[in-house]
Amino acid sequence: MKVLVVEDNEPLRKSISQRLRESGFAVDETGDGPEGLWLATENKYAVAILDLMLPGLDGIELLRKMRKQNEDTSVLIITARDQVGDRVAGLDAGADDYLVKPFALDELMARVRALTRRAHSVKNPVLRVGDLEIDTRRRSASRGGEPIDLTAREYALLELLALRAGEVVSRAEIWEQLYDFNQDPESNVVDVFVAYLRRKIEREGKPKLIHTRRGMGYILEERPETAS
Repeated sequence: MKVLVVEDNEPLRKSISQRLRESGFAVDETGDGPEGLWLATENKYAVAILDLMLPGLDGIELLRKMRKQNEDTSVLIITARDQVGDRVAGLDAGADDYLVKPFALDELMARVRALTRRAHSVKNPVLRVGDLEIDTRRRSASRGGEPIDLTAREYALLELLALRAGEVVSRAEIWEQLYDFNQDPESNVVDVFVAYLRRKIEREGKPKLIHTRRGMGYILEERPETAS
């Protein structure tokens, strides 16, 4: 999943971005309001984390402009403004959640995970596809009760497919959600990571779960072994 962080306090922005990346999220970050708006309109994000007091463009105005062009990105406001009127203004402008500084990074991560699930109409933090379980709180996976050792990026790919279980996820969508804006991965990197993931989750005698739709992308679902 890809997250946008717009926060002008550089140490805080770097801390948030590092924690997100360690958890497998792709992150674009900026401390500038206009650049944040440009990133938000040029890219697809699962979640945007916005400060309200930004140089060049106030966070509320940035959010309003975002919402005119992008209804899908979940928005978490982080700010030192703790008055009820400030929270109401942020939520009325289109924010999905509001977190007052100072806050614990663990709480911020929990809210990001909740917003990600909500965007896919998923309430349960444990995703299940057949006997495969993905625990979005612990960022872990198991099949038939057996833990699966995944890298952060492999986990991110599995979670993306699980949140869209039964739907085709294109290679372009996977690339967009797994890589930062300034990264330029090799053209076959998505296929390589899918191959890694398949090897880790497949079990002898159990049905395959990741299927290829030629020319379209990948789909995570349980099918009878006879299905193509």
